[in-house]
Amino acid sequence: MTRHVTITLESRGVTCRARLLDDEAPLTCAAVWDALPAGGDAFHAKYARNEVYTLLPRIAAAPHRENPTVTPIPGDVCLFDFEPWEIGNPAYGYEPGSEAHAAQGATDLAIFYGRNNLLINGDVGWVPGSVFATIEEGMAEMAAACTDLWRRGFEGERLVFARA
Repeated sequence: MTRHVTITLESRGVTCRARLLDDEAPLTCAAVWDALPAGGDAFHAKYARNEVYTLLPRIAAAPHRENPTVTPIPGDVCLFDFEPWEIGNPAYGYEPGSEAHAAQGATDLAIFYGRNNLLINGDVGWVPGSVFATIEEGMAEMAAACTDLWRRGFEGERLVFARA
């Protein structure tokens, strides 16, 4: 049976629907599904280009890497598993006490809304993400909201994932 999630930028009032890729990333899909609903502060990527994400308490059941990519395409939904040292650099701009500074590390759930993304970070190099879903409905509206997030700022915005 096909499973879907909704992904919402709350204050912008925009939701899209993504199909879980259970055949390609079964362990990641199961771990995310069991953790839903989940959400947090929305961030626009500094390095990757067309990415909006949220940081969550680490989803311990998620594999470190499954169905990996360093070149996500529009509509890809990815999970990144981070050790505490990987994203705690103050230059990233996360508030002290945020999920980025958690002793157990953090999970990053991200959506990609445009082309030409490259997952590389100046501090750690390549940062492969696990593609676990693909956006099938509402992509144009979500892309417009993500562009607005980039241009007008993300303060106060939340990115929320829920079972559909």
